[in-house]
Amino acid sequence: MSTYLLEVGVEELPYKFIPQAIEQLNQGFTKFLEENKIKFDNIKVYATPRRLAVLVYGLDNATADEEKIIKGPIANIAFDENGNLTKAGEGFAKKNNVSPESLYVENNYVHAKIVIKGKNIKELLAQNVPAIFMKLQGAHFMRWGYNDEKFSRPIKWVVSILDRDEVKIKIIDKESSIYTRGHRFAAQNVIIGRPEDYIETMRNACVIVDQNERKELIIQKAKEEAAKIGAIPYYTDDLLEEVTFITEYPVPVMCEFDEEFLTIPEEVTVTVMSSHQRYFALHKDGKLINKFITMANYIGTEFKNIKEGNVRVIKARLDDAVFFFKEDTKKPLCDYVESLKGVTFQKGMGTMFDKTQRLIKLSKDMFSDLIVNDKKFAQDEETMHNIERTALLCKADLTTHLVFEFTELQGYIGSDYARVSGENEKVVEGIKEHYFPINAESETAKGIEGQIVGIADKIDTVCAVFAAGKKPTGSSDPLGVRRAALGVIKTILDADLKIDINKYIKEALKGLPVQRDCADEVNEFFVQRMIIFLSEKYNKNILEACSNNNPLNDIADYVKRVEIVSNLNAAQLLENANRVIRIIKDSKSGSVNEQYFTEAIEKTLYDEINSIKETNEYQSYLDELEKLNPTVTKFFEDVLVMDKDENIKNNRISLLSLLKEKYDYLADFSKL
Repeated sequence: MSTYLLEVGVEELPYKFIPQAIEQLNQGFTKFLEENKIKFDNIKVYATPRRLAVLVYGLDNATADEEKIIKGPIANIAFDENGNLTKAGEGFAKKNNVSPESLYVENNYVHAKIVIKGKNIKELLAQNVPAIFMKLQGAHFMRWGYNDEKFSRPIKWVVSILDRDEVKIKIIDKESSIYTRGHRFAAQNVIIGRPEDYIETMRNACVIVDQNERKELIIQKAKEEAAKIGAIPYYTDDLLEEVTFITEYPVPVMCEFDEEFLTIPEEVTVTVMSSHQRYFALHKDGKLINKFITMANYIGTEFKNIKEGNVRVIKARLDDAVFFFKEDTKKPLCDYVESLKGVTFQKGMGTMFDKTQRLIKLSKDMFSDLIVNDKKFAQDEETMHNIERTALLCKADLTTHLVFEFTELQGYIGSDYARVSGENEKVVEGIKEHYFPINAESETAKGIEGQIVGIADKIDTVCAVFAAGKKPTGSSDPLGVRRAALGVIKTILDADLKIDINKYIKEALKGLPVQRDCADEVNEFFVQRMIIFLSEKYNKNILEACSNNNPLNDIADYVKRVEIVSNLNAAQLLENANRVIRIIKDSKSGSVNEQYFTEAIEKTLYDEINSIKETNEYQSYLDELEKLNPTVTKFFEDVLVMDKDENIKNNRISLLSLLKEKYDYLADFSKL
């Protein structure tokens, strides 16, 4: 078994391209090996900002010989009447390099068995590897120097080795060798003796080629450096990925900035450090401190210039933030509401001021309904006031200088400005939380203010997009309506709120400046988002079956039905329900008239159906349906539904339609 190494050295790659290149190289080599029927054990792709490397383990030295049957011309064309080969037959034998004696006839056609010799793996690699690499795709590829081929960055060197032998290849204008390069500040012209030694050889040259190892090392070093002052580093997955792909040998450097910058909202300072400057913010005793860690791609012990450079950069960014913060807070947050008249929500749908007014109404109506429908809530004027105030102020920060500079912090900045303005603490939290959940994994709002205003905001946004005729497609998601719909569903489920989404879809559509009858479209959109979300836990067929009964009226109630049906073990019930559905599929039903009953079982079934009362105690309801089974079974044994008498037939169809309504209250059993 052999091991192959390809390493392509480049000038610093854009960090966003590197994960794409890793995936594409893995797929490219896998496809090449499988299509050529080359056996292998494993493929590993490694990447740093200066190199892309592929290691293929357990390669066969050659592909296996392959027997193949070739079909030739019709027998009477390949052979003459004396059984001798014609010119056509001789040509077929010569073309396939087989002796005339080896030809045979099957199904009136001449056939030949040929053996395709296996190919040497070294030759196959030399022929295919450059093409695999040049199939890489990414943003902003361009030509470099005098070359016609495009790539993300200029290629500086190529290493191509099979075991201890070089596999000579050329990628663009660089021919391969056994020499790679270490870290910029370490050894150059490093010899790779064997592919198996690659990772350790590069480590000795101060390059951690394994991106997963590098990421873990970054976390470890950040924590160790922070622990020296009793602090904890803050990082996100995005920050870790970026730092991983801009370093080959990460070294933590502790830096310090002026405490003055801790006076601005913490989210701003952290965002400047993590999102804008790739720094690790530090918290001590739960509070942000005026120190941060930067991961330098550096070998050495002299960090003075690194510290001074990073502090100078962050000071400039935070100086701007302090200035904007001071300017913005010269007036209370509520004074910014009027400025929303100059901010367009979306074309044809008015301004953010108009949206704010819609949110106030929707939020107040929603909470009023909660007071009536949900026992957890009582008439509470203070909470109603807080909800109304949250709805009024939730978008006000969009016109501030700081949000203009840091748009990703809308809501967080508004929350801080509300606190500075002396707003109620619940309003302060509601302004921030009404944007929650920010993504599929993030938390939902904890306070009722953020929950109600957030739900109203997201429903209004979805309705506005549909009313404007811009509903999402496979490739587009205008204003993030998929995320918005999911946010509504998650918030309602997490907070266990009894909110009729159907009602507020209609209310939201009425309040829009453009009137379009699309309530059913919006309803179906929400239902499908809910099914997709819940399908991680429940069977999709069951979710579909239970969605026939207005699931958006009360999502928590819908989930209760789904759970009961998920545990359903009633073959007879399913059989009876589906038989009923098939019989009355295309029939029109009316009211049941007892005078047309001709069999005793009809009256029995009618009485038992009417005895079943609809309830949200679904297990009890299911038990009642199951008790019907013997009567339903006997009904089908004793009664011919499609009677010759039209009145009797229609009456029996109406009776079964009444029964179907009882089944449908739980689920559409035809989907189970």
